[in-house]
Amino acid sequence: MKTVRIMLVDDHEVVRMGLKRLLENVAWIKVVAEAGTVSEALQMTPALQPDIIIMDIRLPDDSGLVACRRITSQWPNIKVIILSSFGDEELITEALRAGASGYVLKQISTRELVRAIEAVQAGHAALDPVGTDRVLKRLHQMEEEHKQLAFKGLSEREMQVLWLVAQGKSNADIAELLSLSRKTVSHHVSAILAKLGLNNRIEAATYAVRHHIEDFLGQHPSP
Repeated sequence: MKTVRIMLVDDHEVVRMGLKRLLENVAWIKVVAEAGTVSEALQMTPALQPDIIIMDIRLPDDSGLVACRRITSQWPNIKVIILSSFGDEELITEALRAGASGYVLKQISTRELVRAIEAVQAGHAALDPVGTDRVLKRLHQMEEEHKQLAFKGLSEREMQVLWLVAQGKSNADIAELLSLSRKTVSHHVSAILAKLGLNNRIEAATYAVRHHIEDFLGQHPSP
């Protein structure tokens, strides 16, 4: 297996020494740097370009999540595993939002940590199982809430009109399908564009498809 280059970021030297000793017993892992603060980690990262940074969530000068966000945005090829004493679902969610590829607890076994590194290096997520189920449910709930907000303010009739616009129907087609006058359909289309901050029918159709309007409606509108 290709050597995986690791940077350890923890303000406790003993913790870093212990992690380094354990990890370097694995033939394909090499610890290339250690840091005790966010600023140190950010200073060393550009030159070293480690494959994975194992980062304590609580550091003296800033949060490990802040460092994670900066690192993953500036160097997207670098993966970050957050190391924490807390399996709190909110912290796990924040870590994922910050771009972390993994979130593990400090009481993790060496074998489990190595598996997490292996998973992250392969492009997978490595999350502590204690809070993962709750986090995934919360993320799903947030996704649903975002979907609802995408069409907030539209009436049921406007949703039907938007659905048909997304199908490429003309105002005349929509009027016939929904038993409305063309003038009424035109009014609905104008209202939809105004409420969603869009400029034309093409933007409206694209918006509807991108935000999965069919999931919101549940079924095709009936004429």
